[in-house]
Amino acid sequence: MSVLFSPYHLRDVTLRNRIVVSPMCEYSATDGLPDNWHLVHLGSRAVGGAGLVFAEATAVLPEGRISPQDTGIWSDAHAEAWQPITAFIAGQGAASAIQLAHAGFKASTYRPWDPRRGGVPDEEGGWTPVGPGTTPFEPSYRLPRALDEAGIEEIVAAFAAAAVRARQAGFDVVEVHLAHGYLLHEFLSPLINHRTDRYGGELANRMRFPLAVAQAVRAAVGEQTPVLARISATDWVDGGWSVKDSVVLARELAAVGVDLIDCSSGGAVPDASIPAGPGYQVALAEQVRAEAGVPTGAVGLITEPEQAERILTDGQADLVFLGRKLMRDPYWPHQAAAALGAPAAWPAQYLRAAPSPAR
Repeated sequence: MSVLFSPYHLRDVTLRNRIVVSPMCEYSATDGLPDNWHLVHLGSRAVGGAGLVFAEATAVLPEGRISPQDTGIWSDAHAEAWQPITAFIAGQGAASAIQLAHAGFKASTYRPWDPRRGGVPDEEGGWTPVGPGTTPFEPSYRLPRALDEAGIEEIVAAFAAAAVRARQAGFDVVEVHLAHGYLLHEFLSPLINHRTDRYGGELANRMRFPLAVAQAVRAAVGEQTPVLARISATDWVDGGWSVKDSVVLARELAAVGVDLIDCSSGGAVPDASIPAGPGYQVALAEQVRAEAGVPTGAVGLITEPEQAERILTDGQADLVFLGRKLMRDPYWPHQAAAALGAPAAWPAQYLRAAPSPAR
């Protein structure tokens, strides 16, 4: 039997298979509100057969958005706007998840296809970002304001409130975004965090803010709801955040109630040398899983059914996260099932087009 198409249990949630739609920002919301684009985008991946469908990085505060067009969940109106999307996903037999995020010093930037780069000015709907200090991500980005302790506590509370709204919105799983150079990763990485207070310096201090967020989110959603964390397992820079640090962080996250570590990488600095290639981050998930003793998800150029199956059978990870592959082909899970000889969950409307399972 295919491991990729075996169920996976996360607290009170059972995934129909181990395929996860990775959070993929669409930069298509107005005032943080998801709309029909998000319904069709996410809904088609549920129709496509994935076990867990992630909404994009969703800001817990307006100033936590990467771009003015990011989704949010900082008000009850946002929770209400997500409800038809989570209901549709559930109706297709998939579970839904949301990635709670704050972009930190990478906030208030133009969306990727805008020919303009860098920070969006106030007169175009931008704002002053925040971070551990006052140095921007790169010169074209806006100068951030350094968070004081009161500001940090406000953001912890915002994550907790967003987690409550996520459950009200119908999401089955909640993930805390600690990766890709966004706010919580900024506090973790010694390349960015040069503070001298209790949130900077030694590893325990740099982990303090992210762990407080994870603990607050766990308390907010209760014991039945799975809580995941996406980390950048390495900065890919000497002297930066390392896999060894990630092992320590993973243990601490598990201790405050995080159920699975979603292992990505990079994003702290613009000039990191990242060895991108097929499955290039899988070894990170494998090392964190083995050394921290926690379940992990693998992500990063996973494109072939046999590749995904091997990651699981070899014990490198517990779930596989696919992004660009599922953006290009929402129905990849059904095709992977056929390739691996596993039953596919094609909707009745599409059965006449379904391929026969491999013999």
